[in-house]
Amino acid sequence: MEVLVIVTGRRKNAVATSRFFPGSGKITVNKKTVKEYLKSDRFVHEVRKPLERVGVQNDFDINIVARGGGISGQADAMRHSIAKGLVKINEEYKKPLRDAGFLTRDARVKERKKYGLRKARRAFQHSKR
Repeated sequence: MEVLVIVTGRRKNAVATSRFFPGSGKITVNKKTVKEYLKSDRFVHEVRKPLERVGVQNDFDINIVARGGGISGQADAMRHSIAKGLVKINEEYKKPLRDAGFLTRDARVKERKKYGLRKARRAFQHSKR
């Protein structure tokens, strides 16, 4: 099978690399089906959103390698990489995907812990006496 495009999507510490093949709409994540890997229907629906937005749910088989972060971050990284791949395949998909916010990399990451504090901003409890 010939690979159409290879793209990378990111979110938090998660990275998802997607390979698009001509096919029937199967999505595989780390050699498991997308439902097996993500377990929650909410995340599966989130990953499929870009395909539904442009109406090509059954046109491509997508093989995804996801690593880093948690399930939620990985699901968003997969959505990002699928959207980027669709734009590489057909430029006409760019406007609807951009309008839905699927092409924007969500740059929010956990803030680092500062010295003298319990977390990034949370101070230790003050004792009056």
